[in-house]
This record gives sequence, structure tokens and C-alpha cells, in this order.
Amino acid sequence: MSITLILIVLNVGISYYAFQNDSVRYKLLMDPYLVASKNQWYRFISSAFVHSSWMHLLFNMLTLYFFGESVERICMILTGNVLYGELAFLALYFGGAIIADIPSYIKHKGDINYRSLGASGAVSSVVFFMIIFAPVQDICLYFVLCLPSFILGAAFLIYSYYQSNNPNTYINHSAHLFGAIWGIAFSILLEPNSIIRFFQQIQTWITF
Repeated sequence: MSITLILIVLNVGISYYAFQNDSVRYKLLMDPYLVASKNQWYRFISSAFVHSSWMHLLFNMLTLYFFGESVERICMILTGNVLYGELAFLALYFGGAIIADIPSYIKHKGDINYRSLGASGAVSSVVFFMIIFAPVQDICLYFVLCLPSFILGAAFLIYSYYQSNNPNTYINHSAHLFGAIWGIAFSILLEPNSIIRFFQQIQTWITF
């Protein structure tokens, strides 16, 4: 079983259990105030395994399913080893989960009412890692609107940045944004020439 499928099984299982028990969900979600005051640092990881609804869970897991195993294969090719590839993928995924929550933690660590949850930051890191290596491959938004991944990726980054400054939204858009940034940064760390090939592929696509 791939790491991607294991992560999906864990997400579905833990989220389902938390749906049945609010106290469990509360113990796992990201609560910056409790992290700061009670040193509950585990929440940077545990919050990526609980979701607000079935739709929230479904969207994240479908996205992870469509991109995860391809990213795993890229990691294995780049590292030249199955084990190292799996470890690189885990670093990408959990690094995305942690880094995505850092801005929210810094901003809300004094706010006793703030909560967030979900694997969106980790999943965004996987998606944007893939975009760096396949920028002109089509991504279909809601299975209808199909565009090259670099175009949808750029639109997603702009939208997430704008919404992260919107005080009226209940979605943690900064987690999407910083998860995506980690995915881009990790792709360059793993393969420095990836960013050069990224722009070369776009240039070829444009001139073609």
C-alpha cells in the first residue's frame, strides 16, 4: 500500500471517529491558545487528521488521491531509493501540515476562540510540488474547467493571499497559501533544477 493510501485511510478513520465524538475532535484540532499556554505542540500534526464535515474530508482526500501517488513516484526517482522517496514524501506532507499552521498560530495564540482543522495545508503542499514538475499538465477544477496546472496554481495563490486578509472568512486560507509555498520550496530543495525546468516547460507551452 502506498503512503498516499495509508494517509487517506488514517484521515478517513480519524475524522470519522472525531465526527462521532466532539471531545476527540476538540483534542486534535489546532487551538493556538492551548498550544501556546499548555505546550500542546502535537496539534500541528493532529489537526491535519480531523475535518469539519464529510465534504471537507472528501475534497481533501480526493485531491490527495489524484496527486499523491504521482508525487511519491517523483520523490522516489529524485532520491533514487524507495525508502528515501517515501521519507521525502512524508517530509513534504507533514512539513506542509506544520508550516501551514504557523501563521495562524502566531496570529491567534492569544485568541481563546480561534480553531482550525483539516489536511488542506498538507494537501496543498503535495499539489504544488506536482505543479512544479508538471506545470503544463491540465488540472480539471470540479471535473469541468480544465487548465494547465501553473495557471490554476497561480490563480489559487492569488485567491488564497487575498482571502487570508479577509476577516469575514471562516476558511483558513493562509494554511492553503503556506502549504503551497512549502510544496514549491520542497521541490526546489529536493531538485534545485526543478524551478528552471518549470519555467522552460511554460515557455515551450506558450511558444507552441
